Amino acid sequence: MAERQNAYAYEELLACGRGELFGPGNAQLPLPPMLMFDRITQIDAEGGAYNRGQIRAELDVRPDLWFFACHFQGDPVMPGCLGLDALWQMTGFFLGWGGSPGRGRALGGGEIKFTGQVTNDVKLVEYGVDIRRVVRSKVALGIAEGFVKADGKLIYEAKDLRVGLFSDIGAQ
Repeated sequence: MAERQNAYAYEELLACGRGELFGPGNAQLPLPPMLMFDRITQIDAEGGAYNRGQIRAELDVRPDLWFFACHFQGDPVMPGCLGLDALWQMTGFFLGWGGSPGRGRALGGGEIKFTGQVTNDVKLVEYGVDIRRVVRSKVALGIAEGFVKADGKLIYEAKDLRVGLFSDIGAQ
């Protein structure tokens, strides 16, 4: 496993997507175009709203991002589910970063609130996840709260995000 860092550049995120960061059979980020951030700007095990860990990431928005062409023609907007997926991706990354084995799967969420959107004129999307609880047993489970900001304005809030790492999947 790679040395535990407090920030990760794009190339390191791609290495995670190829299964090289946390080792074979362990947490991976999706590869582009489903990787929803360009860098992790901060990750630690003590910070966040609950003092149980946090992770922050950013996406540089370009008008040529793949989803703008199809969602919606003449009215380009990032699908809300992609912002939500970024929060799940980050929660799974946190579990792998913390040493938990297994492959990540989003397991759901509680209250989700959208109060804005990412359009093709936005320059920067900021994502934040504050870990509420990590359960490490047969399955590693992360429970977190998350937010998304577009050019500094809060646009999504997600409560009770759940991600699990499973050792018994994908072993084909």
